[in-house]
Amino acid sequence: MEPGEGPGPLGLHGDEEIIEVVELGPPGPDDLAEEMEDVDFEDEGAEEPDAEAWESEDDEGVEDGMEAQDDSEVTFSLHSASVFCVSLDPKTNTLAVTGGEDDKAFVWRVSDGELLFECSGHKDSVTCAGFSHDSVFVATGDMSGLIKVWRVDAKEEVWSFEVGDLEWMEWHPQAHVLLAGTADGNTWMWKIPSGDCKTFQGPACPATCGRILPDGKRAVVGYEDGTMRIWDLKQGTSLHVLKGQDGHQDPLTCVASNQDGSLIMTGSVDCHAKLVNSGTGKVVCVFKMESVTPKAPVSEGEEAESNSVESLGFCNVMPLAAVGYLDGTLAIYDLSTQSLRHKCQHESGIVQLLWEESSAVVYTCSLDGAVRLWDARSGKMISEYRGHSAEILDFAVNKDASIVVTTSGDHQAKVFCVQRPDR
Repeated sequence: MEPGEGPGPLGLHGDEEIIEVVELGPPGPDDLAEEMEDVDFEDEGAEEPDAEAWESEDDEGVEDGMEAQDDSEVTFSLHSASVFCVSLDPKTNTLAVTGGEDDKAFVWRVSDGELLFECSGHKDSVTCAGFSHDSVFVATGDMSGLIKVWRVDAKEEVWSFEVGDLEWMEWHPQAHVLLAGTADGNTWMWKIPSGDCKTFQGPACPATCGRILPDGKRAVVGYEDGTMRIWDLKQGTSLHVLKGQDGHQDPLTCVASNQDGSLIMTGSVDCHAKLVNSGTGKVVCVFKMESVTPKAPVSEGEEAESNSVESLGFCNVMPLAAVGYLDGTLAIYDLSTQSLRHKCQHESGIVQLLWEESSAVVYTCSLDGAVRLWDARSGKMISEYRGHSAEILDFAVNKDASIVVTTSGDHQAKVFCVQRPDR
């Protein structure tokens, strides 16, 4: 493989064609913040939320006696129902925000689980929570579409807005700008705390997942009808649309981009992961996971076991990507040869995966309540951490990969110390 032309480690060569890696030149934080200042925002009316009841499957994939082993250092137990989401503050990695089925969100200290403040006022399950790039603000969003932003140092609410049913929410990587996708197909963008607003209208179906690309100027959004759009955040226009054969046959579940934003990966209920050149909007290759275990015949009244892509991500230091499936398969793909490199099997479905920032180690959390670290070069498991008595629903890894914070259906969040002797 020849070295790539772009700043990232990727110079992709397919069998027949050379895939161009688009050089985006990393803009400075000030440039991006200024770019976002130039965006024309128009105030748009809030829509009435149509709240749906949240059905939680208690103790799915939980084994008896699972709670006997607890490798965690700190347990945060102020939630009174399943804890759906967690984020770490990017600046210091000392604070966590968690949101749960109890309609509550809390900001707390990772070192000792001490509560900093409660993000009060939600009336539905808090499914999205995250800190701004500089840790000045924290945003919390509930299923019915009420989004609130708090100033962390003052512990006070500075902004709130109501949209339709919320699917996902993400902060801009360099500016106080918040993006969110809703069940009506819209993607919303606000300046915080002024609340200036812009919407990107997708198809008339939920905007199921989204990600702002590293250049801060574009966002990729996936939809329930299998389409994917790349949006120009400043112009409010759609740069590329993937649909039909180029798109997915089923709803998108997750999207990710590589470090320089030249490549996007999309995952879907159709069990396919697609690699897309973000500059041209063309599909570079499709990774399909064929089921290895023959499906047992389904009795009457039982549902057939389903599989889907649940999470995916790119390695920063090698041309590798990881895809996590609901059937418990972790697939490591080699991007330079566009082939499967390793399959790492879990007993239960993978909920989420994350790569370490500066190594070829990938973390998974699954429905069996364990966090696992995998060496993507060898495909071998490095270590496993347990402590939850129910499935893990979300997790976050700090910058130096020394701690993992997990949330679970057991109403708890836990902090695990994962420092390894090989570093």
